[in-house]
Amino acid sequence: MKKTILLIALVLPFLFACNQTAGNNSNLHTTSGPNAAGRANLSLGIEYMNRGEYEKSLEKLDRAKAADPGYSGIYNAYGLLYQLLDRNKDAENHFKKALKLNPRDSDTMNNYGRFLCQMSRSEEAEHTFLKAAENPLYATPEIAITNAGICAYRNNRPVKAEEYFRKALDINKQIPTALLKMSQLSYDKENHLSARAYLQRYLSFSRHTASSLWLGIKIEREMGDKDALSSYILSLKNNFPDSIEAGLLMESESDH
Repeated sequence: MKKTILLIALVLPFLFACNQTAGNNSNLHTTSGPNAAGRANLSLGIEYMNRGEYEKSLEKLDRAKAADPGYSGIYNAYGLLYQLLDRNKDAENHFKKALKLNPRDSDTMNNYGRFLCQMSRSEEAEHTFLKAAENPLYATPEIAITNAGICAYRNNRPVKAEEYFRKALDINKQIPTALLKMSQLSYDKENHLSARAYLQRYLSFSRHTASSLWLGIKIEREMGDKDALSSYILSLKNNFPDSIEAGLLMESESDH
């Protein structure tokens, strides 16, 4: 199975996953900008990366670097690619190279924070996310703060995670990931009414996933709304029959 990563800092305006753009403030690099050959090859490298064609992506990034070795965004793209290839030392070195060339690039900081979190270096990750969010030129600080919350939650720090998610939602009330995570946190605290409310807000801005449907099932089992429960179950079985969550549903049904 091909691994994926949120490509939220790739210099050019490509979109991936949650409509996160490719780094507007990454133009604050130390050179005047990538030349035409560098831009074209970087664009192709990103496209191949999104397709999972990693050898071709590496080839294009090598050509981009040869054309414009001082452009920070190229090293950010290298970092993402090497992370996908589990070449973690190379990934970190290239993220650091990108930030050395452009210390104010919040998009690269965000990607580097995700890398650090994946490496279970949660305190470093959260510090990096918050540093990204502090940049007044960063267009989407709420994304970095949400990522800090995700990292805290994964590392069993739910109180801190909730603090980050609330802060992100204060900036932008329409962040689906933060809303879904707040629903999960409310469910974890057995505050099922709040969990339902956050899930409903999430659905105002995003479509159901297998995980959101499974969360809805668990909430409605506690709340006792049989119609809502049946709707969630049917949707999970029909739309995500091969998901882990569908398997969990089958196990839970067999236990009753």
